[in-house]
Amino acid sequence: MTSAASAARVGGLTAIAGALLAGSLSAAPTAGSAAPPGAGPGRPGVAALTGLDPAAPGADPAAVAARLGPSLSDPLLAGPAAYVVDALTGRVLLDVRGQEPAMPASTLKTAVATAALATFPDTRLRTTVLYSPPAGGAPTAPGGTLWLVGGGDPTLTAAPTIDPGVYPAPARLADLVTQVRAAGITSVARLLGDASLFTGPDRAPGWRDNYVTDGDVEPVSALTVDAGRAAPGATGPRSPQPAATATTVFAGALAAAGIQVASMGLGTADPTARRIATVDSPPVRLLVEKMLAESDNDLAESLGRLLARHRGLPASFDGATRAVTTTLADLGIPGTGTAISDVSGLSTNDRVPPATLVTLLRLGARSTDRPALRSLLTGLPVAGFSGTLADRYATPDSAAGAGQIRAKTGTLRNVTGIAGDVVDADGRLLLFAFLSPAEEASTTKAALDRVTSALAGCGCRPAPATVSNPPVR
Repeated sequence: MTSAASAARVGGLTAIAGALLAGSLSAAPTAGSAAPPGAGPGRPGVAALTGLDPAAPGADPAAVAARLGPSLSDPLLAGPAAYVVDALTGRVLLDVRGQEPAMPASTLKTAVATAALATFPDTRLRTTVLYSPPAGGAPTAPGGTLWLVGGGDPTLTAAPTIDPGVYPAPARLADLVTQVRAAGITSVARLLGDASLFTGPDRAPGWRDNYVTDGDVEPVSALTVDAGRAAPGATGPRSPQPAATATTVFAGALAAAGIQVASMGLGTADPTARRIATVDSPPVRLLVEKMLAESDNDLAESLGRLLARHRGLPASFDGATRAVTTTLADLGIPGTGTAISDVSGLSTNDRVPPATLVTLLRLGARSTDRPALRSLLTGLPVAGFSGTLADRYATPDSAAGAGQIRAKTGTLRNVTGIAGDVVDADGRLLLFAFLSPAEEASTTKAALDRVTSALAGCGCRPAPATVSNPPVR
C-alpha cells in the first residue's frame, strides 16, 4: 500500500471512530433523501466516512476469494463457513456455506443485542427494596419484613465503592443500604430475596454441566449480586443459587450498617409492601456494549428474558429465544436456518447461518431511523486493544488487523468464530462472519486472526481489463 493510501485509510478509520462516538454513523443518503442524523458543521456526515463512502472502490468477489483463500484453507480451521459483504451495497463478496446453519457460540450475542437495542435501549434495570411492618406496627416498626426484589441486573455489585474508571458504572448494594437506613429501618424479622421476575429452568438445553463451576455463566436469575461470583471482581466458579447468595450478601451489608436481620429466605414480595429503596443499572444500550465487549453471558440471558416480558412472553429460555427471533423478524432479519436454545450462544444446540450474523451487523451499520442500533458496532471489541480481542492480533502475520477490526468472538469446545467489520485497504467497509468447526484453541483463534487480517489488507478492487495490441499488417 502506498503511503498516501495508508494515510487515507487511517484518516478514514479515524473519521469512522469519531462518527461512531458522535452517533452519526449511518447509511449514505439516496437521491432526494434528507441528510443523515449527525451531519452538519462540526460533526462528520456519511460523506466524510471512508468506510461508507460510495466513491471508495468496491471490492471484487474474485479478488476477495483469492486474497482469503490461503488463510481460509489453513487445516487448523477445518473448513470454516465464511460470509463477507460490502456494508454499503450489500454485495456478497464471499460465500462459503454462508447460508447453512452453523454453531455460532457467542457471536449469537449480536442477535439479542440487536433485539434489545431496537426495543428498549434507554431502559434501566431496577433493583428494589420493599418493606412491610409487623401487623399493627408503625411504618418503620422493628420486626417487619424486607424484600430484596431483583430486576434482572447481573451487574449489581457489592463493591463499597466504584473505581471512576469503570464504565459503565454498575448499581451498588451499598446505595440500597443507605436508603434503607434513611427510611428509618433499624431491624427486621425477615429478609426475603424475590427473584420472581424470571421463570422456568435456570440452565438451557445444550449447556454443559461445567459452565457454572468453570465460571462461564451463573444459573439465570432475576436476583443476583456480582453475577454470582464470590466477591466483586472475582473470577472462577459461580454460585449455584444466585438469589439466595444475593440475599445473604445484602443481609451482611445491612448488618454492617447497624440494621439487624433475624432470618433470611426467598419469597415473592407482598404487593402491599412499601418501596423504600431502589438502584438502577446503566441504560440497556450501555449494558449491550459491555455484553459484546466482554462476551457477558449473564447479561445476554437477562436481556433476552426482559425482552420476552416486553413482548408478553414467559421470562424463560423459551420466551427469550422466541422474543429475540420475533423481534429480528420484525426488523426484516430472515430467520431461515436459525434455531436457538438460549441467547448467549453457550448452548451446543444453537444454529445460525453466518449470513444472518452479517445481516445483523449491516442493520447496525446502516440504521438511520434506529440510531440506538449503532451500539451494536460501538460495543464490538477492537482487535489488539479491547474486550475479548485485547490479547489477539499481536503476531507479525496478524498485526495488520490490530486496531482495524471490530468483531464479536465466539468459542466453544467445537466451534471458534468471529463476526464483525473492517475497512479494507481501499477504504471500503466490509462485514464478515467466519465460523470454524475446529476445536477451541489458541492456534484456531490465531488462524482466524490471519483470515481477518488478510481481509483488512485487501485492496480487492476488480483487476483492470487488459487490451491486446492489434496485429501489425
